Amino acid sequence: MSRHGLLLETLDDGGRERALDVLRATLSPAGFTAARDVMRLNETIREITQSDAEYGEWLYWLSVMGDPSADEPWGWQIDGHHLNVNCMLVGGQLVATPAFLGSEPVIADAGKYAGTEVFRQEEARGYALMSSLSAKQRQQALIADELPGDVFTTAFRDNFEMHREGIPFGDLSSSEQDGLVGIVETYVGRMRADQAALKMAEVKAHLSETTFAWIGAVEDDAPFYYRVHSPVVLVEFDHQSGTALDDPEASRHHIHTIIRTPNGNDYGTDLLRQHHEHGHAHG
Repeated sequence: MSRHGLLLETLDDGGRERALDVLRATLSPAGFTAARDVMRLNETIREITQSDAEYGEWLYWLSVMGDPSADEPWGWQIDGHHLNVNCMLVGGQLVATPAFLGSEPVIADAGKYAGTEVFRQEEARGYALMSSLSAKQRQQALIADELPGDVFTTAFRDNFEMHREGIPFGDLSSSEQDGLVGIVETYVGRMRADQAALKMAEVKAHLSETTFAWIGAVEDDAPFYYRVHSPVVLVEFDHQSGTALDDPEASRHHIHTIIRTPNGNDYGTDLLRQHHEHGHAHG
């Protein structure tokens, strides 16, 4: 894998802050905090492993594609261990998928960033929804017993064909439906508020085509996988086995999450197509 762009580690404090300002302007406060905490926990794993070449708070690359413009398409990407966010902007509209965030560990017990933790809400909301289901509903939601080892639409799987599985939105009670919407809001809410509101309106328009799927046990401290899938959003959450911490069994100490826009619309593809069709019709 070849990283590209501006390596934040090579910048002084002012340069890093200017790079982070790109994230601040695009993400919500919660989204920016999540991204920064992933970076901070990457420093924690550097402290644990002493592997400066693989881990570190500033071992991330920022790339800008095109020239920032109010009218013409442009975008940016931040990429590094456990953090990859892609953003495309066209005429005031924004697509910030795919966005992959992960961490190992998910809480720093010691070190420079002791107390930092990530993905508690993502984990708790998914577990709460599955726990609230009846035995019959759980049977519908459960699609496998053995964890997949990673989210299905991870890196290099942009064209992965995923069929909607699990329990349909319509088979949930009203409180369970609220729980499912809350899960999606957690991920979509990483975007700035105005864009998140537009995305959630789109998500809610397709709730009748939305499913919730689960893999694994439903027990305290047991690792699990879940996903929410519709024609306009795909959310995945997975507990992983150890990599840096050398734990062969999946646990709640290593988490991967991803949000994508299905049907070929990641990376702002559909926005770009519309722009070329309508903005460049003369061509």
